[in-house]
Amino acid sequence: MCDTVVATSEATADGVTLFGKNSDRDPNEAQGVCFIPAADHSPDSTVKCTYIEIPQVAHTNTVLLSKPFWMWGAEMGVNEHNLVIGNEAVFTKVPYEKEPNSLTGMDLLRLALERAASAREAVDAITSLLETYGQGGNCGYNHPLYYHNSFLIADPKDAWVLETADYHWAAKQVSGVYTISNAITLGNDYDLSSPDLVSYAVERGWCKDRDDFDFGRCYSDFLYTRFSDSRSRQCRTNDLLSPKNGALTVADIMQVLRDHGSQDYHPDKGIFGAQVCKHASFGPIRVDNTNGSLVSHLHPNHPTHFITGTAAPCTGIFKPVWVDTPITDFDPQPTGTFDEAALFWRHEALHRTILRDFQHRLSLIQPERDELETRFVKGALALAGTASEERAAFASQCFAEAGQALARWQERQAEAEDRSARSWLHKIAWDSANRQAEVPV
Repeated sequence: MCDTVVATSEATADGVTLFGKNSDRDPNEAQGVCFIPAADHSPDSTVKCTYIEIPQVAHTNTVLLSKPFWMWGAEMGVNEHNLVIGNEAVFTKVPYEKEPNSLTGMDLLRLALERAASAREAVDAITSLLETYGQGGNCGYNHPLYYHNSFLIADPKDAWVLETADYHWAAKQVSGVYTISNAITLGNDYDLSSPDLVSYAVERGWCKDRDDFDFGRCYSDFLYTRFSDSRSRQCRTNDLLSPKNGALTVADIMQVLRDHGSQDYHPDKGIFGAQVCKHASFGPIRVDNTNGSLVSHLHPNHPTHFITGTAAPCTGIFKPVWVDTPITDFDPQPTGTFDEAALFWRHEALHRTILRDFQHRLSLIQPERDELETRFVKGALALAGTASEERAAFASQCFAEAGQALARWQERQAEAEDRSARSWLHKIAWDSANRQAEVPV
């Protein structure tokens, strides 16, 4: 499950569009961050996506991606044209294509970033690819998972929500605050759609006619949509952002991505429900974990992005990156097994230790986390527009300081005593995950 938010220029304090996303996946489905440079391709070249190979275009853009290690596609990313996209699983009544002969939603996202220069072009790119190749295949890591996809797409001047059900889709240009969370949000108010969007629903008795049509009501699978807690999470992100409409900042977006719903949240309580900052637990619904987070400040000329490169944004630090100043601090790329050299896994040793006594152990790092991050954000935004070498040096400095803080926090956790016992079901779930990935907790 995931959560994605956008605040267009009229909703922000400095008139710059803001974007944020949490990517929720299997706890051991490590998510790496990678830069892929622009490239020119020969007329007969192809590109191998997660499951299928398709014709390549003549030129692909430089992209920065956050992606599950085993996929070609990405959960979220930005490109050299200040275009940013995040995707969400949505669960619909339309049967899923389970054979590996289509594009995944993550493939569609990466292909759009590589081929489009604006939010509107990205909508066209995704819908054209969807019409040609369809969507499907297993998108789960440790367990089969099939779904359709929605996308929140933004550039400095424009933002769109695009929601799909197999080959059927609708898209709407949005402004102000807009949030999505694993459920179709569009009803009968959209700007673009596939030709048979309404007629398909009428033929199946989901509505009487066009006047009776509502995309979300007609196409959504009730059971999966309900138990994913998607409606409550979407309401939560909207309720947190809307009161600050017109004055939103980068820090506000980060705070929303860290939201647990209440001050006394404990990740080991219950087997149902989900929060924006999600920690996996025991139960059929709570198997996902927030494995990566991104916040983008889409200044028209000097965009700046902040990315964790780690799971659990509440226990991590957003660090600045720029698409035109690629750095190597994300290497080596993680796999599904613990690797001390990989940023994702170094942080997981901390995150999974904090889960033993969440509120107490989180309090041991939170003040320093906030101080470092505030300084990183302020410094990065002040450097926007300066020479790439200066920004690259600052980004590397931030990563180095974050790494030093991570080492201190791990020492602090080793010295701490647990003040409360977590549930045995929660312990069983995480002990199993740790054994599987060989995590030394």
